[in-house]
Amino acid sequence: MKLSIKSVVLFIALLGAADLANAQGAKFPQASSGQTIIQDFGLGKITLTYSRPNVKGRKIFGGMEPMGVVWRTGANGATRIKFTDNVKIEGKDLPAGEYGLFSIPGKNEWTVIFNKIADQWGAYEYKESDDVLRVKVKTTTLKDKVETLSMQFSAVSETSATLNMIWENNAFAINITTSIDEKVMANIAEAMKGEKKPYFNAALYYYQNGKDLKTALEWMTEAEKSDMKAPWFKLWKGRIQLKMGDKAGAAATAQQGIDAAKAQKVDEYVRLNSELLAEAKK
Repeated sequence: MKLSIKSVVLFIALLGAADLANAQGAKFPQASSGQTIIQDFGLGKITLTYSRPNVKGRKIFGGMEPMGVVWRTGANGATRIKFTDNVKIEGKDLPAGEYGLFSIPGKNEWTVIFNKIADQWGAYEYKESDDVLRVKVKTTTLKDKVETLSMQFSAVSETSATLNMIWENNAFAINITTSIDEKVMANIAEAMKGEKKPYFNAALYYYQNGKDLKTALEWMTEAEKSDMKAPWFKLWKGRIQLKMGDKAGAAATAQQGIDAAKAQKVDEYVRLNSELLAEAKK
């Protein structure tokens, strides 16, 4: 939708009047509710801020929002997305920073746009020359209509996540990844120089990310010394031993974990250590 300069000026004036009314105590509901999602990701966060319009019986895509035309991916101000760390979007590099999240609806695929001007009203002043990244994603047609525009993160792991957009009978998903291993390894190396060494967390990272298991076992053994009766230390020590192929050692450690958990009446760790023991005896 194209607006004349006169219309834009009038609209801004009306916004100013509304702000004044709110300042004087009059409050009105927002036609499109706002939502901010803060998602832990990698060693940082992703912050998504957008307004959520409703269908209200209208034809949205291919109607109110034409196919092939840049859309603010929401209502009111353009949707904003902020990354504290460098990421990859659909395999393409995107530096850390805050972006306007625009999109171009299509019948079979959407173009998702990361624009360097994050603070914009709608897409009225959007410029393609300010785009930092564009990616194409497949369109999914939904059987059931979604009344309120919804965006959410799913399939979130330490280094990958999916951002989903659903509205009316349309949906798309963006794959986001980041690399943290180099930073984590540097952080571990630096922390191990200090007085309070993060033996437990460092051992877990080594165990879960295919690092040297001998070092992981040494660090977990050091962590265990802080509380020799803690069944969780026994559990993770036993898991490392099992991954190293030491079934006898894992079984012995798991039994110690069971005994410690029973003594402390911690049923969860009785179960977990019992499962480890059964696995070690296979």
